[in-house]
Amino acid sequence: MMDCKKALAETGGDIDKAQEFLRKKGLAAADKRAGRATAEGRVGSYIHDSRIGVLIEVNCETDFVSRGDIFKELVDDLAMQIAACPQVQYISIDDVPEELVKKETELEMQREDLLSKPEQIRAKIVEGRVKKRLGEFALFEQPFIKNDKVTISEWLKQTIATTGENMKVRRFARYNLGEGLEKKSQDFAAEVAAQTAAKPPPSAPPKEDKPAETTESAEKKPAVAVSASLVKQLRDETGAGMMDCKKALAESDGDLQKAQEFLRKKGLSSADKKSSRLAAEGLVGSYIHDSRIGCMIEVNSETDFVARNDKFRELVNDLAMQVVACPQVDYVSVDDIPESVVGKEKEIEMQREDLQSKPESIREKIVEGRIAKRLGVMALLEQPYIKDDSKTVKDLVKETVASLGENIKVRRFVRYTLGED
Repeated sequence: MMDCKKALAETGGDIDKAQEFLRKKGLAAADKRAGRATAEGRVGSYIHDSRIGVLIEVNCETDFVSRGDIFKELVDDLAMQIAACPQVQYISIDDVPEELVKKETELEMQREDLLSKPEQIRAKIVEGRVKKRLGEFALFEQPFIKNDKVTISEWLKQTIATTGENMKVRRFARYNLGEGLEKKSQDFAAEVAAQTAAKPPPSAPPKEDKPAETTESAEKKPAVAVSASLVKQLRDETGAGMMDCKKALAESDGDLQKAQEFLRKKGLSSADKKSSRLAAEGLVGSYIHDSRIGCMIEVNSETDFVARNDKFRELVNDLAMQVVACPQVDYVSVDDIPESVVGKEKEIEMQREDLQSKPESIREKIVEGRIAKRLGVMALLEQPYIKDDSKTVKDLVKETVASLGENIKVRRFVRYTLGED
């Protein structure tokens, strides 16, 4: 209030000039504010076409500024900026690891166009090239996507000047759907080979079997005429394949509800078999609670068709909400927990006073049970589902696999709580 009063007094009550006065005054003081503590702020996200996602935490000094439109827009635009810059891995050049700086310097020093230069000149040229290269990795050095005449660093400084509070981009994570996953032809070939090996080669039926075959076919249930529109409806509702839907409707005399139940039972029995199949499609999703807790998650399916299914989208949204609701969860499954963590937990349990008087063999069994329970607390798939605690998240995923007829993998997630250490 006092800043506004002074600005208006200095500019003769001219609002536009007063705003300009405050801006200039703010920019000059922005660097001084850089040392002030930032314990408030927002956790935000940006998801592009469900294939690229960003989770970000930006801090400010007060809750008042964090709830303002200027700060909200800042967080949203920063998340969008990171989504648009796949090469960005760090907030500033100062965050780039020393080993990466050394590697880039070594590469530049060995460039042929510099070998004939004097050592002193070569060092200066290399320094400039390395700085430019490292700038490509740093968010602050990027031209702002909404105004490429300013960098992100300059734009942030302008926002600090406008609000009068220090701001910090604390951290971010960026997911690109399927990155690091390769679709290998041998996966399909191995699956076919395994199925073929499990079945003996068909032998030619003897001629005398023909009458029996005719009798058998006569005893079969008459085929039910299944309309294309009914098949389409069932496919849209379940995400199952066309032939599976056709068969389900035929088996259930064209009854849509019975056909869905048929597909569900068939799916549950084969869900485990599908778990080995490659899932490289899917969705990147997020859930933000009160701008203070946020989760970004990648869940994979086998095909884009299933990824666009409403049931699959609901699964991704529910899983993101589940992660936000479970602060103790750090891993997707118990199998993902590092051996070092398992070893540490075992060491702690073995030293518990209530076990010291137990025989070694009994103590080992008790410790094994306790560790399994402890590790389960850290794993997402072992949590009771927040919408139905009679089943676990693993059960939920398995049911969705059964319903949609494809393998589904919860690949990774990241969870931010505002201001956490």
